[in-house]
Amino acid sequence: MHFHRSRHGQRILSSEITSREVYDSRRDWLKGAGALGLVGLGVSGLSGEAQAQTAGPGKLPKLPGARSSVAGATVMEKLTAYKDVTSYNNFYEFGTDKSDPAENAHTLKPRPWSVVIEGECAKPGRYGLDDLLKVAAMEERVYRLRCVEGWSMVIPWVGYSLSELLKKAEPTGKAKYVEFTTLADKAQMPGVRSNVLDWPYVEGLRIDEAMHPLTLMAFGLYGEVLPNQNGAPLRLVVPWKYGFKSAKSIVKIRFVEKQPVSSWTKAAQQEYGFFSNVNPQVDHPRWSQATERRIGEDGLFAKRRATLMFNGYEAQVGQLYAGMDLKKNF
Repeated sequence: MHFHRSRHGQRILSSEITSREVYDSRRDWLKGAGALGLVGLGVSGLSGEAQAQTAGPGKLPKLPGARSSVAGATVMEKLTAYKDVTSYNNFYEFGTDKSDPAENAHTLKPRPWSVVIEGECAKPGRYGLDDLLKVAAMEERVYRLRCVEGWSMVIPWVGYSLSELLKKAEPTGKAKYVEFTTLADKAQMPGVRSNVLDWPYVEGLRIDEAMHPLTLMAFGLYGEVLPNQNGAPLRLVVPWKYGFKSAKSIVKIRFVEKQPVSSWTKAAQQEYGFFSNVNPQVDHPRWSQATERRIGEDGLFAKRRATLMFNGYEAQVGQLYAGMDLKKNF
């Protein structure tokens, strides 16, 4: 019997974190991965113990990932249920209600797919999805997700550090920021027909943020490929920032010299700053950020959780902002 320790020092049984059925079906998982062509795409040769330890309902192709050795990449907290992760979403390209993405995203076609990498780099190019899957070995990362709206989740993602992809483009010394552009297709995305935002959705990071090992290019969650409503076929996950910084369904990555204008910053600069680091001391103009509601803990007597600085990743990323006024640079 294996034990883990939480960040509070409590002993937690492995069975409380890992689904028993995953342990019992590792051989089937590997066989399934081979049938789907995933063996060889950065995940071949992994032992059973190295496979991702969480799995979805089996509705989508499996995407196994090795346990990550990146500091802070595995949060020992109760996972948010797959049903909640895939039915409670902000993805305005499919509607503004939380249930809209799950109801409407069936129209998204995640294949064929390609991502253009351009701008201040020596090796720009276009990468097909199969090429992107081969860039680096897939890892499972269990991250907290904190929404600017005051709710949170804990999600087991599958992917690799974004830096693995960015390094292939060989950014030049002029590359100070990385801009991400997402798909905006009215035929596939009914929400793009509205004027709720200025489409396409654009996000940006400083290059040192983008190169940080915790910044994830995700291709799956719960051991399966990404559901459409969660940003298929690939999305950004920046765990120490509010969720809207993690662009979904990315089609372009551009290295730039000047700070990009993010979509939400463009829409309401006084409410959504460029950095958008999780900071419980900086309230949204219309609500406090000191606490959060963990999805799945919605009972009558459920208490709100205290929001953690940098969403609990301060030890890993705090040095990126040394000397900065984090209230001014929100």
